Amino acid sequence: MTDPELLAKKLAFIETCVAELRRLARPEMIDTDIREERFVEHTLQVAIQAAQDVASHIVSDERLGEPRTNRELFDLLVRAGWLTESEAAPLGNMIGFRNLLVHGYGDIDLSVVQDVLENHLDDLLHFAAIVRGRLPEPDKG
Repeated sequence: MTDPELLAKKLAFIETCVAELRRLARPEMIDTDIREERFVEHTLQVAIQAAQDVASHIVSDERLGEPRTNRELFDLLVRAGWLTESEAAPLGNMIGFRNLLVHGYGDIDLSVVQDVLENHLDDLLHFAAIVRGRLPEPDKG
């Protein structure tokens, strides 16, 4: 059974990261300010990791299959009707981007970081909204 409290915490974390990026990040400074670059990269990394964790939790608890890659988590969510292909595609791309952030060690194209920051944060928020919409209402009593 999917743990709605755990997922709700992860979803809230994604939303917090996106809000912080929108409020604090200065995209025009990424290529000239190492602190700005690292803040943006790290915050994107942990937000994407949280989305991956949510997907992994659902796939595991709902017994949707055994993904060979982290990107495949979102394919399994498509097959199970959690996401459409058009909703899953940008999330799969985010996983690839996260892998570059984690393992790239300075080989990151900062224009890609800036593009994700400026054009793809809504992909994370949309995923959070979809999952939240499928969670049971919390007990009020």
